[in-house]
Amino acid sequence: MRSEAEVAQAIREYADTVKRICVVYLKNPTDTQDIFQEVFLKYALSSQRFESREHEKAWLIRVTVNQCKDLLKSAFRRKTLPLEEAAQIAAPPETEQKQVLEAVLSLPEKYKIVVYLHYYEGYSGEELGKLLGKSPNTIYTLLSRAKVRLRSILEGQENG
Repeated sequence: MRSEAEVAQAIREYADTVKRICVVYLKNPTDTQDIFQEVFLKYALSSQRFESREHEKAWLIRVTVNQCKDLLKSAFRRKTLPLEEAAQIAAPPETEQKQVLEAVLSLPEKYKIVVYLHYYEGYSGEELGKLLGKSPNTIYTLLSRAKVRLRSILEGQENG
């Protein structure tokens, strides 16, 4: 179990990363808050020792991704549509940045997380491969396919 100071330090350093990953996966502020709390609770209760800050961040990212996937797989979650998501579907995008974010969020799960971690968090293909348990070539293939999909989504929005 970690000290209160260690947990507070981790929250200061990694809160934004954990929240952003949750938003990418869940698209729901309430679920994001729940997963955020679960991730840092697991961190607080964990006896895992980290080799470096990067190892610690990678562990938190992996736990966050797993928690998000578990929530999305739950039976309750599959049968409901959050009001926020319904409102987002009905509301037209206001800015180009919002359009890009919505396009990223509309990608299938396997593309969303690699796009987010690569372009927003700055992880290389090799680092993502280690984090997500895939080969770097698979990561680069996913990024390439995601770019093609994003391009077609965004071009469709311009023409539509």
